[in-house]
Amino acid sequence: MIYCILMEREPYHPDDLIAALATPWGQSALAVIRTSGPGCIDAVAGLFSKPRKLTGAEGYSIVRGYLVNPKTGMRLDDLLAAVYREPTSYTGQDSVELFAHGSLPGIQAVLDALKAAGFRNASPGEFTFRAFLSKKMDLTRAEAVHEIVTAKSVKAQEMALHRLSGRIEEKISSIKNSLVEVMAAMELQLDYPEDEIDIHGIEQYTDVCTRAREEIEVLTTTFKIGRVYQEGIRVAIAGRTNAGKSSLFNLFLKEDRSIVSEIHGTTRDYIESWITIQG
Repeated sequence: MIYCILMEREPYHPDDLIAALATPWGQSALAVIRTSGPGCIDAVAGLFSKPRKLTGAEGYSIVRGYLVNPKTGMRLDDLLAAVYREPTSYTGQDSVELFAHGSLPGIQAVLDALKAAGFRNASPGEFTFRAFLSKKMDLTRAEAVHEIVTAKSVKAQEMALHRLSGRIEEKISSIKNSLVEVMAAMELQLDYPEDEIDIHGIEQYTDVCTRAREEIEVLTTTFKIGRVYQEGIRVAIAGRTNAGKSSLFNLFLKEDRSIVSEIHGTTRDYIESWITIQG
């Protein structure tokens, strides 16, 4: 089945070969480049110094070798290739992760070679999106992945990891199943109206619906709390000149970020920063 949705104003196909830098763009000891898609392993093997060893590697195994330019045969980098096979990979598709050296020219050379081999640049979040399409995770887990990556505090990361474990989905499924049972029982009563109505059964169904509503309200409250930890709260420090705004700002940051002076009007432009207080 081909899924076609609008992504970056282009038709989207989950069977495309995709590649992306998984580590920040910058100089570092290592750089991780992820690839995914049907035929992904064979495509990377066409650039690898040990193609047969790579294509014959089992899932969750690592092969060391050189990535080469297929046209010139020039070595691009000495790296490790981690092989993941469908359906047990993160995306549910064949996948290869390349652990290369983190030099900017080297990273660009590897990405250019992959592009020449038929890979396109992955859109933001596309690996996780493919995991969702492959039913490797539900929407709550997919959102948790993004929240872990963008967490600005330890508490926010802990809450995101809690959602990634699937506990939210389990809670939602439990509520859904209980309501489905009530609906099935009520529809059965409508299909056979000649049967006497069980008063105790109706009371039981009412209790189930009440508990479900209460549990949904609790989940709604946790969402609001989680959003505060994830996105933070924007707070403005305002007041008269020389009231101590800059001193208070520096106290929160634990550094001399804002100029403190007895002269009125020293700080004329607004200053902003992120801080974490108790998580």
